[in-house]
Amino acid sequence: MKENKWLFIALSGVGGWLLSLTGLSIGWMLGTLLMAALISFAKPNFIGEKGTPKYWLSIGQCILGIELGQKINLSVLSIFHKQWAVIMIMLLLSVLFSLLSGLVLWKFSRTDLMTSFFGTAPGGLSAMPGMAEDVGANTAVVSIIQTMRVFLVIFIIPIVVSVLGFHPSGQLAIKSTPPPSFEWNQLLWTGILIVCAYGGYHIGKKLKFPAPWLLGSMVSVAIVQSLSSAYVGRDLAAIWPYSVMVVSQILIAAFIGSRFRKEMFAGLRKTVLVAFISTLFLIAAMFACAYLVSTITGIAFMTAALAFAPGGIAEMAATAVVIDADATFVVAVQVLRIISVCLILPPIFKQIHKWEMRKEIHSHASA
Repeated sequence: MKENKWLFIALSGVGGWLLSLTGLSIGWMLGTLLMAALISFAKPNFIGEKGTPKYWLSIGQCILGIELGQKINLSVLSIFHKQWAVIMIMLLLSVLFSLLSGLVLWKFSRTDLMTSFFGTAPGGLSAMPGMAEDVGANTAVVSIIQTMRVFLVIFIIPIVVSVLGFHPSGQLAIKSTPPPSFEWNQLLWTGILIVCAYGGYHIGKKLKFPAPWLLGSMVSVAIVQSLSSAYVGRDLAAIWPYSVMVVSQILIAAFIGSRFRKEMFAGLRKTVLVAFISTLFLIAAMFACAYLVSTITGIAFMTAALAFAPGGIAEMAATAVVIDADATFVVAVQVLRIISVCLILPPIFKQIHKWEMRKEIHSHASA
């Protein structure tokens, strides 16, 4: 049978659809990833030796970048203006704890440095594996660690909140506003954002951003969205249905899954154990920080805990709705953090990687 990438993506997407029926917020992403990995393990002829083409990942990342960029609206800017000091401290702590967790994983397992850092970075399952692919990290390990962390966060936070007796009695950080009714000029705004995303990719590529399709599009759309909304005095809405994000999740997950090989998982028992322990410590540290924020600002503990939890945007927002927390504040802080993480951490990771390479070269030269 000849190579048929469309067949591979369609079969992988079936796995996402099946898992999405459970109501799991990351069902499309995780189900597609699992199905794609299983197909890759079987090595059928239609998948080819190299897996799906790189442009599938680029398309998925661009869609994700536009989605994240659009979330920087007046509500997000408002909450950042009111609580900027607390949020900035929490974002910096997130970066610091992430770096420490990555170093622990690297030191006490067989995982290489870049894989350790991208695996522990609090950027979510949708963004981190794709970015890790661009720098040659082990996307299988990154995906496993990111997935494990999301599940731990979703499982632990409701239990902790229930056991400790916290209730959503704190003040709402920002009030949710209903989505605007359909207008034809939304089509024009959608086209403008897509053009901005494409331009952002080229700017990001010239500035040597890691994953320019994701970061370049996200930053450019965020700037245009926030400035334009502030100018007109209301949030400008584009036609961007959830089905578009489903396509993004399928493309990203299918690409990552097509790179999975059985040999990638050799000797991962210690890596998974170390990652599990370090993730628990990371979650505990963020719990402590969230409690401090709740005490200082009066924001409900469960809202602060979800806002600063090391999980993905969709996962934390869905959990916030289930346990009656302030989902709008959670989304706002999660969006700000993932943008900060995607912009700050990859350059740091690359610089650390260069230092390690230089050390190896010097040690070999001296030997």
